[in-house]
Amino acid sequence: MSIIRYSRCPRFGARARGVLGPLYTAIGSRLHNQRRRDDPNVIAEALAEAGLPESLAAAATSTEFDQLIKASHDEAFNEVGLDVGTPVLRIAGTALFGPVITPAPRGEAAGRLWDGLVLVAGTDGFFELKRSRNRSVKPSFE
Repeated sequence: MSIIRYSRCPRFGARARGVLGPLYTAIGSRLHNQRRRDDPNVIAEALAEAGLPESLAAAATSTEFDQLIKASHDEAFNEVGLDVGTPVLRIAGTALFGPVITPAPRGEAAGRLWDGLVLVAGTDGFFELKRSRNRSVKPSFE
């Protein structure tokens, strides 16, 4: 589902920033909730739901921006380190891995989480905060 990765490309950047939320949701709902990982219609349907032209589906298999995407990936992991995964956030010049959280907080709870991440990112010398996944909670894509 590499169409999402084009958000950093100059050709698509400004427009993509305004539709990434609806596009992520449309793709994620089909891939995760509906378990349609091998369905070739997922991208076209998600684009339509997000109000985007179906012609953008060609970007999912294009190699036109691969070098830019690889450079963006390298930039993120050069800052955060190679011993982590995704997601990687950059807050006020500090790259962090995470947060990995399920279910995702909403409303004020999401704001408090963000405020905490901003505080952590602004703390000189902060490197890691982690706990084991010892709960039986399954990932939630709601």
